[in-house]
Amino acid sequence: MSFRFNPASFEFHASTIAPVASRNRRFIIVAASSSFRCDKLLCDSEGHLLLANEMHLPALGLVTTSEHYLGVLNGEDLWARVLTTGILPAHYQWLGLRSQLEVLSADAFQLAGRALQIAQWFYDHRYCGRCGQETQQDEMDRAKVCHDCELRFYPRISPCMIVLVTRGEELLLAHHQRATRVVYSTLAGFVEVGEAVEECIRREIKEEVGIEVGKLEYFRSQPWPFPSQLMLGFFAEYEAGEINIDPVEIVDAKWFRYDQLPQVPASASVAGQLIAHYLERLHQINPHHKQ
Repeated sequence: MSFRFNPASFEFHASTIAPVASRNRRFIIVAASSSFRCDKLLCDSEGHLLLANEMHLPALGLVTTSEHYLGVLNGEDLWARVLTTGILPAHYQWLGLRSQLEVLSADAFQLAGRALQIAQWFYDHRYCGRCGQETQQDEMDRAKVCHDCELRFYPRISPCMIVLVTRGEELLLAHHQRATRVVYSTLAGFVEVGEAVEECIRREIKEEVGIEVGKLEYFRSQPWPFPSQLMLGFFAEYEAGEINIDPVEIVDAKWFRYDQLPQVPASASVAGQLIAHYLERLHQINPHHKQ
């Protein structure tokens, strides 16, 4: 069956302690390669993420390498189950998470990303980075523990800012070097050690497009699994300067009028949500604005 439950009902569980075994279990199935790379999800023949139950699993004919409790979805326990890669029966296929970006709702996409990130974290910390000894799963927390030197490894989250720069009815959007297709998006960057998010915003904008911004306004955050980022979304008002791109990061950057936008990110991403929210704001100010 495809992912047809309402993902808004999901109850997050940070602990690894699973609930009573009598409840029904559902699985997001993750493939682990021979080198323990966990970047594929089990999907149906039409490319939609599967939310499997115990009846699906024997038909796949693949070995389970680990399971990770995620939380409660529609009254059923949701797990990430990691299988060895192999030839799948008809009507199944392995696909990367990006294939689901414009297929799943934002909530369902977030769940799929969480499953992949936890699976990858589990195998990335099989051995201690300090002393090299094998780690063990903690009994209470979602952590891998080295019992020799007592170092603990929790799933890592990297804070990033993502910002829509605006100038009245114009939005500053950029085509990034890392983009796999021609999409104009907002600016983004990682927060450095010892740097406030607000400082990061001003620095990254200056570095990437050469302009200065004034007022900043927080929008919302979004877990972003490419990989393990926490995107902190902001609006920034243009203050001064002309666009001067960093060609290492940016292919092109332009001011776009609200009703003449290029191809922009999907609404499942906070970048797409920033753009949509600003267009709605313009429409509220002037109902004659097109959305």
